[in-house]
Amino acid sequence: MTTILTFLFFTALVGFLTWRFTRKDDHDSASGYFLAGRSLTWFFVAGSLLLTNLSTEQLVGLNGGGYSHGMQVMAWEVWSSIAIVLMALIFLPRYLKGGVRTVSEFLTSRYSKGVGIMVSVLLLLSLLTNLLPFVLYSGAIFMRDVFNVSAIFGGDETKALWVTVIALGVVGSIYAIFGGLKAVAVSDTLNGIGLFVGGLAIPILGLVMLGNLMGDGSGFMGGLSFLTQNKPELLNPVALDESANIPFSTLFTGMLFITTYYWCTNQAIVQRTFGSKSLAEGQKGVLFAAFLKLLGPLYLVLPGIIAWHLFSKELGADGDSAYGKLAMAVLPTWALGFFAAVIFGAILSSFNSGLNSATTLFSIDLYKGVFNKDATEPQMVKTGKTFGIVIGILAILVAPLIDKAEGGLFDLMKNLAALYNIPLLAVVVMGIFTKRVPAVAAMVAIIFGFCFYACFGLGLFGTFPKNSLFGHEMHWLHIAGINFIVLIVLMFIIGKIAPRKEAYEQAHSGDVDVTPWKFAKISGVIILILIAIMYFAMSKIG
Repeated sequence: MTTILTFLFFTALVGFLTWRFTRKDDHDSASGYFLAGRSLTWFFVAGSLLLTNLSTEQLVGLNGGGYSHGMQVMAWEVWSSIAIVLMALIFLPRYLKGGVRTVSEFLTSRYSKGVGIMVSVLLLLSLLTNLLPFVLYSGAIFMRDVFNVSAIFGGDETKALWVTVIALGVVGSIYAIFGGLKAVAVSDTLNGIGLFVGGLAIPILGLVMLGNLMGDGSGFMGGLSFLTQNKPELLNPVALDESANIPFSTLFTGMLFITTYYWCTNQAIVQRTFGSKSLAEGQKGVLFAAFLKLLGPLYLVLPGIIAWHLFSKELGADGDSAYGKLAMAVLPTWALGFFAAVIFGAILSSFNSGLNSATTLFSIDLYKGVFNKDATEPQMVKTGKTFGIVIGILAILVAPLIDKAEGGLFDLMKNLAALYNIPLLAVVVMGIFTKRVPAVAAMVAIIFGFCFYACFGLGLFGTFPKNSLFGHEMHWLHIAGINFIVLIVLMFIIGKIAPRKEAYEQAHSGDVDVTPWKFAKISGVIILILIAIMYFAMSKIG
C-alpha cells in the first residue's frame, strides 16, 4: 500500500507542476504547440533530451545487456556522447539557421519536396515500429512486476502485460496530445531530477547488498572489491572477440553511425533542440547532456552486472528481468513507490516525446505539405492531435507482440533501428557536407539502403542468411557501417554524374539567434578526452 501511495503522490506532483508551468502557454499555434514557441533554455533542452532518451527500454534493456554481456554494452551510452558533440557543433547550427521544425523540412529545402515526404513517412514508420512500442513494452514489464499486476489476473502475465501497456499508452498520450512540446519538456526535466537520484541509488544500494551478502560484509566497499575480484572481465568495455555482443571494432563502424543518427537526425530527439531559445542555449543544453551521458554506465549497465552476481542462478538467461529484480530487492517499500513513479515518468517521457514528434511530422510535412496546403495553424494543431490518438492506439496494439520476439530487448530494438537509421543519416550528412548532390541521389540512397540492410542485416528476402554479406558472416553493426559507406559513395557518384544545376546555399530564417556558444568547441574536446580516459581506465580494471 505504501508503494502505491508514494507512487501516486510523486506522479500527481509532477503532473501538477507541469500544468502550473505550462497553463498559460500558447497551444494553438504550430510554433507554440510543436516547438514550445522556441523558448527552451539550456536546462530544459538538456533535461528533455536525456529523459526522451532514457526510459525503460534503456533501464530494462541495457541493464539486461549488462547482465548478459558485461560492460561492453556501455558503448551505447558513452559513444552517444560523441554523436551529441557532433549534434552541437555541426548539425544544430544548420537546423536552427534554417528555422526548420522537422528534419524533413531541412531535407525538403536541401533536396526536394519528394525527398522530404519520403523521409517523413520513414520517420513515422520508425516511431511506430521501433520506438513507441518498445517504450510501452519495456515499461509495462517493469510496472507489471513492481506492482504484481499479474496477481490481479490469477497469474496470467499476458493479460497483465496488455492492461499495463494500455494504461501507459493512454496516460502518455494525454501528456503529448494535449500539452504540446513545452509540457513534455517540463515533465521530462522534473522526472529527470528524480530519475537521476533514484537511478544512482540502485547501483549504490546494490553494491551494499553485494558486499554484505557475497563479499566480506563491509557493504559498499566490499561490493566494489567483490566486483573487481570475481569475474572482473564483466567490467571490461573492450571486447576484442568479433563474436562478442559489442566488439570493440564495431565502435568505429555501425555503432558510430547509429548513435549519430539517433542524436543528430531522429525527430523524437532533435525536436527538443529545435525549440531552443538560441543556438548558444541549444549548444549548452546539448553539450551538458553529452557530459551527463558519460555517467550512464553507472545506472544503465552496472546494476545489470550486480544483478548477475546476486541473481544469476534464479534468473538464468532472463537478463531483461534483472533491473526490476535488483530494484525490488534493494529499495525499501516507500522508496520503491517513489522510484516506480520516476520510472513511470521516464516511460511517459520517451513515449510522449515520440508521439509529439509523430504529430509534428504528420501535421507539418504531410497534412499541410501534401493534403491541405492552405491549412491554418489551429487546423494543423487539431489534426496533429487526432493523428496522435491514432498513432498512440497503434503503438498500444503493437507493443505486446514484442513479447513473442527472440533475443534481448535492447539488441532487437537497435538491430531493427538500423533498417531506417543508416539511409536517413547518409541523406542528411550528404545534404550538410555537399552542395551539388541532387534529389535523385537521396531517393536512390533511401531505397537502396533500406533494401541492403533488409537483405544482409535482417535476412528478410531469404537470399542470404541474417548478418551475412555475400555468404561471409559478420556482426550486424559492421553491416550497418558498410551500408552507410556504400550509400555515401553511391550518392557522391550520382552527384558527379548528374549534379544539381545550382549549388545549394542555406538561407538564414531569422527565427533564432545563431551566434554559437563561445565554449562549445572546447567543451566538445573535453568530452572526447573523458571518453578515451573512461575506456582506458575501465579496460585496465577489467
